[in-house]
Amino acid sequence: MHNEVTRVSRGTLYGVSLGPGNPGLITRRAWELLQTDKVWTYPIRNPNSDSYALDIALRAGLTLPEHHTPLIFPMTHDAEKLAKYWFKAAQTVLTQLQAGQDVLFLVEGDASTYSTFGHLARTVKALDESVAVETIAGVPSFNAAAARVGMPLADVDDTVAIIPAGYGMAVIAHMLEEFDTLILLKVKPLLDDIITLLTERQLIEHSRFIEKAGSPFERVVDDVASLQGKAVNYLSLLLI
Repeated sequence: MHNEVTRVSRGTLYGVSLGPGNPGLITRRAWELLQTDKVWTYPIRNPNSDSYALDIALRAGLTLPEHHTPLIFPMTHDAEKLAKYWFKAAQTVLTQLQAGQDVLFLVEGDASTYSTFGHLARTVKALDESVAVETIAGVPSFNAAAARVGMPLADVDDTVAIIPAGYGMAVIAHMLEEFDTLILLKVKPLLDDIITLLTERQLIEHSRFIEKAGSPFERVVDDVASLQGKAVNYLSLLLI
C-alpha cells in the first residue's frame, strides 16, 4: 500500500482596510470578508494595549471570531528590536497560512497608505514567496478629514503632497513651497514647530487640524494656532 501525501493549499493574506474610524466607512468588500470564518489578526503596541483597528470592527457590530491573533508592533525607533517583532509577526501569520487558513490583517485607514500591512506582507513573502496577498482598499484618514471640514484636497490642476511630519521641518518647509495642498500625518511630535512655520508663512488660517478622524473621539480644530503648546493624539493630521 502506498502512503498518500495530502497537500494543504496555502491560505491568502488579506490586508483589510477599515477606514479611519467610522464603521460606516468600511467598504462592502471588507465587510464581506469580515463576515466569513477567516482568521483575524490585528496590530497592538504591547500585550496590554487595545487595537484601534479591531475597535473599528467591533463598533461596526462585528463579533471577534474564535480564531484571532493580536500581533505586537512596538512604538520604537530601535531597528533591531523592530525587526525581531516583524519577523515574529510574519512567522505567526505564515504558520496560519501554511495550515490552509485565510488570514485577515485589520488595518485602520487604507492598507496601501503608510500602513503596517505593507511591511508585514513583504516579510511574509520573503519567508514564502508562494503566499498569495490581496489588499482591500479603504478610506484614508486624510480623505475622511477633508470631507469632514469641507476642504477640497485638489481642484483642477492643483498639486498635492502627503507625508508624515516625521520627515522633519526642512522637508515640510520645502513641501509648502512646492505643492498647493500639503497633508501632514502624525503631527504630534513637531506640532509646535509646524504651527510656528505656518504662522511665519501666513498659512495658519488656511490650515485645519483633525484628530482621530471619523471616530467617536474625533476632534476638529479650525484655529490651529490655539494648539500651540497643547497635547494632541498620535492619530492626528494637518490639512494645509
